Amino acid sequence: MELSVEQAYELGELANHRDVPADLTTRARIVSWSGEGRRRKDIAELLAVSLPTVGRWQPRYAQRGPAGLEGDRPGGARVQVPARVRARVMALTRMTPLAGTGLSHWSTRELAKSSVPETSSAQVTRHAGTRGRCRQVGRVSVRRAG
Repeated sequence: MELSVEQAYELGELANHRDVPADLTTRARIVSWSGEGRRRKDIAELLAVSLPTVGRWQPRYAQRGPAGLEGDRPGGARVQVPARVRARVMALTRMTPLAGTGLSHWSTRELAKSSVPETSSAQVTRHAGTRGRCRQVGRVSVRRAG
């Protein structure tokens, strides 16, 4: 793969800039080192990636330039909790549990029993800006194992 001086400079900037995501840096190094004439096997070993990964980014850069290094980030889209469910969880957390339950605060499991899916109640309480081993949001406690 042949690179112009401008392309080599641009890839070097991408590969060495501290604000560039690590996956983009790796891709820029793959293309840059390919342009220097390094073997695919050596590039794969140096960057701790597979040979197919090295082979994937060379043609994408050749076709689309630096834009070809973007995209294809691992992981899918996160499941969003619907606003209606979020509002219900937050409303429940601001109320004391019923006296017959013997609870002083809500747990994610108790919220789930109140017709709020456990995963949704856990997401809402996790993203409510609290931290710590035993977190409280309103009257919800989420305890982690360990």
